[in-house]
Formats: sequence, structure tokens, C-alpha cells
Amino acid sequence: MVLTEQDRDWIVERALAAGFTLAGLAAVPAEGESSADNERDDRRFAAWVAAGHAADMDYLQRTDAAGALLRGDARRAMPWARSVLVCAFNYDTAAPLSLDPAPPGAGWIARYAQSGDARGRATDYHDALLPKLRAIEAELAARFGEKRSGSTLKTRCYVDTGPLLERGFAARAGIGWIGKNTCVLNQQQGSWLLLGVVVTSLELAPAAWAVPAADRCGSCTRCIDACPTAALLPPEANRGDRLMDASRCIAYLTIEKKDAVPEPLRAPMGRHVFGCDICQDVCPWNAKASIASSNIASSKVAPPRPELINPPLDWLASLEGPAFTRVFRGSPVERTRRQTSRRKLFRRNVAIAMGNSGEPRFLAQLDAWAAGGEPVLAEAAAWAATRLRAGHI
Repeated sequence: MVLTEQDRDWIVERALAAGFTLAGLAAVPAEGESSADNERDDRRFAAWVAAGHAADMDYLQRTDAAGALLRGDARRAMPWARSVLVCAFNYDTAAPLSLDPAPPGAGWIARYAQSGDARGRATDYHDALLPKLRAIEAELAARFGEKRSGSTLKTRCYVDTGPLLERGFAARAGIGWIGKNTCVLNQQQGSWLLLGVVVTSLELAPAAWAVPAADRCGSCTRCIDACPTAALLPPEANRGDRLMDASRCIAYLTIEKKDAVPEPLRAPMGRHVFGCDICQDVCPWNAKASIASSNIASSKVAPPRPELINPPLDWLASLEGPAFTRVFRGSPVERTRRQTSRRKLFRRNVAIAMGNSGEPRFLAQLDAWAAGGEPVLAEAAAWAATRLRAGHI
């Protein structure tokens, strides 16, 4: 079945009604058809992986039987795919930024992981957004299923977990452009956007294709200049491509990295214990979006939990077992603990942040961890204690 402009508008309207801030449809070329956008994204992704920028995130590097990267082309995992509905949820709030003044000895948890529900319980955005996508999926089936099209409608929903390049589809769907911080940027909403997609077998008529957003980064390099670990690569050195070396990104180091953080990157990590917002905090488009404040209404859906804004590092260090679970159950932070609890990744991050705090009061805790026997945590704590004793801030 081929979707008309009216069909597209109806689908977008239903996505907005489901609670998303922005929505748009992007076409997937049929098997054997060529697409400049598709081929460009595939080439860029393959080059990015080949350069080692995916670090040890093996799930990004899965290949098909021919050895081609699954995420490089949605048709490799889903040959039936003909369009992708991209839904964006703005998670900006009026809470402080990571660069704002904070109490001594405070850590930082990324903005998207600070949220909770009306009862103050942690919410993982994967769990919060997927039901919204499922609701849209059901509406698509009811409207465009076999009774109308004469063929079986195929759909699949993903929130960060699918074998496709969501940001490329977001750009082609008119959601925004890919900024120099490698986030999807929308002129009105900024880049505080969580993406979810519904891949469908519905073909999108050329007349219904979205108009890509104009690239408005211009000559600005604030995000590149502000990144403490130099994870954002200068476009002029990469054929104009906007790329991140994930192996240097603080978000990767604090969430995905499953063993010791390379020593040269520890001091630049500062007080971050889960994720990083710096490249978004400094973006002028985010500042303009916050001033306009129309997007802040989304904070009523996912308000920040006060205890997770600038949380004291000694409090974070004290959380273990049931206490950790009570605070972070259902939160993206809990994913770190589930990945490999024996390596104590969260405490490894807290130890590094303590070492960067300039606060000697953390020495007793660091010395205890250093003597605790768990290799990754003990090594990070010993490094942090040595740093504090040397007077580094």
C-alpha cells in the first residue's frame, strides 16, 4: 500500500496525540532500489565502525551473512521495510544544567536519567516510550491493515534497540538536522530529544516525503570545543561528517564501558557518574528552546527527581543492594548495575568523580574501596585517592 500526503498527516497527528513532541515519516527504498541518503548513511556508518569509534559496543557491529553491518541499511534486518515513523519526545526540564554551579562533592547523572513518575519513582525512557509506540502501531494496523490494503501490514517498534540508524531517518523525516554534537537538533525544540521508531511495510509516495530540516549549526563549534575528552570529531577532518568517537565519550565511559576507564580520560570525566550532557548544555539552540520554554511542558510527563540532580557523591557511594534498587529501580542507571554487577561499574564512576572533586573527605571511602579486592573498582579508587592526596582539583 502507498501512503498519500493525507495518510502521512494522519499518522503524524496520531503520533502527537500519543504524547510525542515531534513526528515524521521517512521512506525506505525497496529492495534493489538505490538511494543517495541510504547509501551515504551506510558508508558513513561502516567507516565509523572501521575506525574503531564504536569501541566495544558489539551490538552496533552485528553483520548479516554477507558481512554487511545490519544497522547500515534497515533492509538487511527487515527486507519488508518501506517507511519509518520517527517519533521524538522532548525531555528538557527547568532543572539545572551540568555546567551550572553545584555543591562541592556533587556528582552528575545525565538529564534523561533524572526523570520519575508522579509518585517519584524512577522511569526508564525505553519503558516509558515503547507503550506509546505500541499504541500507534495498533492504530496503523486498524487503519492500514489487510482490510484496506489487501496485504498483511508488517510493523516493528524500537526505542534505541533496533538495527537501524534512527538519526538518519529522523533527519529525512524532517524532525531536525544532525548537529555537530551528533544529536538530532530541531530549531524549536533543541536537541533534548529521545527517539522512538515504528518501522512499517507501508510505502511512502514521493509526494508525501518530508522536507529535510535546514542545517543551522553554521560555523558554531561550541559543542566540539566544550567536550572534555575530545570525543566530537571536527567535521572538516571527516569530509564534513559529524562524528563522535564513542571510545572517548563520557556517556560511553560511564555507561557502556565494562572494565577500567583509560587513565588519561579519568580527569576529564569530572563529576560525571552516569552519562554526560555537556555538548547539549552549551548548544545555543538548546538555550533558545529553553527560553521559549514551550517545550518545558514535557517535564510534566517526565519530571526530574530532586535527589538525582547534583546528587552527593558520598550518598551515591552508600547505595548498595536493596538501597540501590529502591533508588534506581526502573531507571536507566539500573542498567549499569545489571550489565555486570560484579565489576561495580557505578561505584567505579563514583570513585573517579570523587578523585576529581578536590574533596579530601572522600579519602576514607576511596581507601576502603581500594582495599576491597574487586579489581576495577579498587584500581579506580586507588587512582582517585592518589589524585586527592596530590591536591588535584
